[in-house]
Amino acid sequence: MDIVQKVSDSIIKASTNLSDDKRNALKLAIENETNENASWALTQILKNYEVAEKTKFPLCDDTGIPHVIIELGSGREITSDLISQINEGIYQGLNRLPARPMAVKGNRIERIEQSKGLYDDPGLMKPASFLIDNAENPDTLNIHFLLQGGGPEIRAKTYRVYHKRSFDNVICQAIEWLEESLKLLGCTPSIPAIGIGRTHYEASSLMLKSMIYGNLSNPSDEEIFVTQKLNQTNIGPLGLGGNTTVLGTFIEIGNQRASGVRIVSVRPSCFVEPRKATLRL
Repeated sequence: MDIVQKVSDSIIKASTNLSDDKRNALKLAIENETNENASWALTQILKNYEVAEKTKFPLCDDTGIPHVIIELGSGREITSDLISQINEGIYQGLNRLPARPMAVKGNRIERIEQSKGLYDDPGLMKPASFLIDNAENPDTLNIHFLLQGGGPEIRAKTYRVYHKRSFDNVICQAIEWLEESLKLLGCTPSIPAIGIGRTHYEASSLMLKSMIYGNLSNPSDEEIFVTQKLNQTNIGPLGLGGNTTVLGTFIEIGNQRASGVRIVSVRPSCFVEPRKATLRL
């Protein structure tokens, strides 16, 4: 198996393809949308998806930062060679796509200040640190890829919430953050992602995993609740109003500790996200 090639193909798939559950959710939203402008916007978004899938052209000009989650069963293992192959496959995939050149030159201070400009090579947009997740099936070795755009990152938030022994208190705070951010995002309808954990790192990791493992065709009661609340805001597609501010919601809730706070990570994904693909080895 040529893992480098398959990783490269996965990056292109993540950037250009629409998952079945999202396609179905979008078509249902078009059928149920009562606002004429909103219905038009949703139809154009679906056409954009179909063109991208057919031509293998990126869904969005902001082709995103690669994130990798490795789902590992107890009977499998990962090696340094595999990690190198994943990194090389990402590099090749970004160049084949091609991704937008966004990697910043310079030392660590110059990178923050963006004083040395950008690399011309799209593949130098290196992935974030990999996450390793346990799989129940011992034979599992799945490599999940997410391409995360800048707009949702600007509006995202990871913060502590005083839970007051109430899940409603925690989730309603997340809904309040999302309503504020979705008004400013512009690229709605969103599929917001929420992670609730013990630390900022854990909450952010859970938020990422919610996008990998979430399925709009099989939402939890908590996900349905958040979706309904956000669709009552009348923000609508592209901020045009209507009842389709979000297509659905992804929530991942992890272990908790005995304390008065829960750490909540919220990301208001734009309408091309989550851009994801999975390579099963």
